[in-house]
Amino acid sequence: MTDLADALRPATAEEWPAFSRALFAAFAEPGPSSFTDAVPPYAELDRSLGLWDADRVVATSGVYSRYLTVPGAVVPCAAVTWVTVAPTHRRRGILSAIMRRQLTELHEQEREPVAALWASESSIYGRYGYGVASWKGNLGGRVQRMGFRPDVDLGAGRVDLVPVEVYRAAAADLHDRVRRQVPGNLARDERWWDRALRDEADQRSGATERRHLLHTEPDGTVTGYAAYRVKGAWTEDSEADGTVVVEEVRSTTPPAHAALWRFLLSVDLVRNLQASMASPDDPLRHLLADARALHSRPVDALWVRLVDVGRALAARRYPAPVNLVLEVRDSFCPWNDGRWALTAGPSGGFCGQTDADPDLVLDVEALGAAYLGGVSLATLQAAGRVTEVSPGAVTHAATAFRWPVTPWCPDEF
Repeated sequence: MTDLADALRPATAEEWPAFSRALFAAFAEPGPSSFTDAVPPYAELDRSLGLWDADRVVATSGVYSRYLTVPGAVVPCAAVTWVTVAPTHRRRGILSAIMRRQLTELHEQEREPVAALWASESSIYGRYGYGVASWKGNLGGRVQRMGFRPDVDLGAGRVDLVPVEVYRAAAADLHDRVRRQVPGNLARDERWWDRALRDEADQRSGATERRHLLHTEPDGTVTGYAAYRVKGAWTEDSEADGTVVVEEVRSTTPPAHAALWRFLLSVDLVRNLQASMASPDDPLRHLLADARALHSRPVDALWVRLVDVGRALAARRYPAPVNLVLEVRDSFCPWNDGRWALTAGPSGGFCGQTDADPDLVLDVEALGAAYLGGVSLATLQAAGRVTEVSPGAVTHAATAFRWPVTPWCPDEF
């Protein structure tokens, strides 16, 4: 093969079936025909990269153009996806070449200041400057133990099972409002709602078709939605032992959230809850009389990479005033490597390069982890990932970077 940087190129529509099959082969999955047979509407082939060895696709990657909620703002985000290298071509620098090409193009073209991805293996992406910025809750437990506290307000609204067409219109409107309040949430246009609601029989993992709920107030206002499936099971004694598989619960009021969860925990023939994509900070735990009934096994979700430190830090908001010099170490993206003066607060701020002495020293991976406000810079200091130069700087920075809403990304890509 020739030089990797020159050999990488976007896939064409004609090459898509081979490209997508190579992608799923690397993940040892068959892949849905709706994705592999033709280019799906949400794919952006001009932002793909592939590597061919003769007529064989041996590496793939792509970027989706998304909008990401960050503390106090929404920013363009390069959602990195489809990243694979064939087993026959590993340890040749191909993945590094893909990562460098993506990040360099984003920087040189002044596109998205932030990149994000879901990692198939958690040991891979730290070396490219990505840090774990959000977690998924992996909530579960036995539903018979999940009785609500007697003081839970269920409101005067009602929960109804609705056809997908009715659900989609109401859920899309509500989602566009609530996603702006939660760091880590991504905007969904029509293409992404098509993808979110796709329900192919061979992708259900033994569960039912997706079922859709709306919570409506007496005046007809929709204040919540939920999507779920049921996976049936029976014990040896012929007792029902099914699982309610909750895919998403969103609401604009506490009573709507409580009412939706009350419905989901009361589904017939169900004894178990599985909500792998839920926020680790979902209010459900605080609705229960027995908080120990809800189990949580958080797993890393969205990994964030600051493509351009100055633009990214200036784009978000800070709940407390901050005036610090950060020395950022970024060997993979040298344009970030150096000292950055951050002056910001609740209404916004400025971040630019400086020659001033640093208050903190940290690598870009740690900065990405803290960017959405869910990982404390003080915790990272305790792990040896942040060095305090000016006394009190960690406390100052940790206070300013945190956010009251836990980051959460319910959309895998």
